[in-house]
Amino acid sequence: MKLSELSAETGVSTASLKYYLRESLLAPGEPVTKTQSEYGPEHAERVRLIRALVESGGLSLAQVRRVLDALDSPAVPRHDLLGVAQEALTESTAFVGDPEWTALAAAFVADRGWRIQDGDVLIPQLGAQLKTLVASCDVGGQETLARWADAAESIAAADLDTLSDDDAQALRTAVVGTVLSDKVLQTLRRLAQQDCTARRLDPVD
Repeated sequence: MKLSELSAETGVSTASLKYYLRESLLAPGEPVTKTQSEYGPEHAERVRLIRALVESGGLSLAQVRRVLDALDSPAVPRHDLLGVAQEALTESTAFVGDPEWTALAAAFVADRGWRIQDGDVLIPQLGAQLKTLVASCDVGGQETLARWADAAESIAAADLDTLSDDDAQALRTAVVGTVLSDKVLQTLRRLAQQDCTARRLDPVD
């Protein structure tokens, strides 16, 4: 198919497709003349993935590039699959957090017995997020945080259970699934809040 046909099939403008090609987010097509190339189903699949990551996943193009690089990487050990997903989604610049709150976050994670890599950027991120949360509203302190962590452990276990025996498919599920399921989890939380409120405050006789 021509570039215009690829645009029509994927719903992405030709200008965006040309940008993806210039930035090597999309592989070149098969040249047929000096000015035209042919594109196949694999190009359409890649464009749909980019669109999903940007529109549904809310990623920047820099993050999309890291996700695609992860998907195009050589075989990844299975115990590193979700780590590759997290690395692709984490901003490459170092995160500078509040030392006191970073220490509190690290202590909380250690108390739960979670096996986290030394220097993981998510620890200072968690500390900064907790600092902002506590300064803005009362959410119940340690007990609430512990319940959130319990739920996170259950979700993480469900994530691992979705990984197939095929390494390439498992990597795609780990990376793309992590991005897009974040939005699903957010929506499910909103729906569950509505249901919980209705059950507690307006019970059906």
